[in-house]
Amino acid sequence: MKTLLIVYHSQSGASAALAHALWQGACTAADEDACTVVLRRAWDSGSADLSNADALVLVGAENAGALAGGLKDYLDRVFYPAINAGRVLPCALVLSAGNDGRNARRQAQRMLAGIPFTEATEPLICRGAVTDRHRQQCGELGQALVAGLAMGIF
Repeated sequence: MKTLLIVYHSQSGASAALAHALWQGACTAADEDACTVVLRRAWDSGSADLSNADALVLVGAENAGALAGGLKDYLDRVFYPAINAGRVLPCALVLSAGNDGRNARRQAQRMLAGIPFTEATEPLICRGAVTDRHRQQCGELGQALVAGLAMGIF
């Protein structure tokens, strides 16, 4: 059984909405015998969840042109335990951005590459207020990641 772990940090609710859309999409594609989809807030997740995951999706925000503190805190907490455990996971990144999201993306990618986690997809940056299109993109990403796990692509 494969496990897709979705970890999110949200203060305004935008990243939570994106994470839930991703989770819903993943759950619709998940065969209960083949894949489990786990949704956790960054504050409530850590190395134990990560050690049980086969793939990871991080959902967070750009705050003042940088990666939101809650998501950075999560990465700080799991960074060395993941390295020490030799964890190499496929990872996806979804950012809610009021600006352009590029700096937050770079910060997250730099940390993820140091663990090292591999990018399963290009980061998805949802600019502005969360729209139906953003929710659709997140749902499709969740479906694609579950399909990739089921097919052994990741």
